Amino acid sequence: MKSFNIISMIAILLSTSCDAQIKNSKTETVKIYGNCGMCEKTIEKAGYLKKVAKVDWDKDTKMATITYDTKKTSQAEILKRIALAGYDSDIFLAPDDIYAKLPGCCQYDRVRKTANIAEKSAIEPIIDRSQDHANHQQTNQTEAKTVDHSAHTEAKSNQTSTSSAGQSDKNHKSTTPVVKPEISHLTAVFDHYFAVKDALVKTDGNTASAKAKELLKAINAVKMGQLANDEHVVWMKVMKDLALDAEHIGDTKETSHQRDHFINLSTNMYDLIKVSKHDAPIYYQHCPMANNGKGANWLSKENKVQNPYYGSVMLTCGKVVETIK
Repeated sequence: MKSFNIISMIAILLSTSCDAQIKNSKTETVKIYGNCGMCEKTIEKAGYLKKVAKVDWDKDTKMATITYDTKKTSQAEILKRIALAGYDSDIFLAPDDIYAKLPGCCQYDRVRKTANIAEKSAIEPIIDRSQDHANHQQTNQTEAKTVDHSAHTEAKSNQTSTSSAGQSDKNHKSTTPVVKPEISHLTAVFDHYFAVKDALVKTDGNTASAKAKELLKAINAVKMGQLANDEHVVWMKVMKDLALDAEHIGDTKETSHQRDHFINLSTNMYDLIKVSKHDAPIYYQHCPMANNGKGANWLSKENKVQNPYYGSVMLTCGKVVETIK
């Protein structure tokens, strides 16, 4: 036992020493697609560069923690190397021929379609590139000045055009695209959850069952590769329970049984909605009488309390305990 503890301590010290050897270090978290422990070894090996870069990939969450020397390499360069080993990220795609050579257990679902395809010619040898880094910064500064000068020239041109042709300027403004706020890819899941809640408020078991079946379809249709990082992490933890409770609610028209599963459904939905983007506030509400006096929560689009656990019997029993924005 004593010798085992000594070996463990040595392993920890070696790992710490390895991290300490990476100078000018920066640590970032990115998503890299894969399946199993074999994928983990290949991804970490492809990204590793002695005293320059280290990758720690989690096969359950598909998230990788990358630590690298910012003067000798970059996140993009590391992800290119990993892509050339057969593994997609949200930035670079593995070439099809390399992906096809992966073992069957490692051939993950390729959900990304729009990232850049990694090419061998794009990978530079890793040497001491401190001077290259400085030259790169100088180039960026020169480009920035050029952009500033162009922007200044364009601004003066626009002012001249405005004074001589006001109508033309109005037409130009009308073609400017309107940027819409980013909304979660889980919106359909949330909307169907609220539909189940509304049916239980009305003590309508038939509608609750139908809406729960639609919720289950929405859960099964979620493409994990499209989720934001925080959403993806939570989704991996709750998706099975969400599907199970939605299925139970859909399989019965007895509201008492539906409400029992709605308690757990709401708990997991709360964890998910907390890390998602919304176009309006969501209200987390609590009824102290539900769940045999233990209390239970639910989510609502409305600030007004309408209790899904009792319906018209105690419609307004409860209060808002949190506003999620």
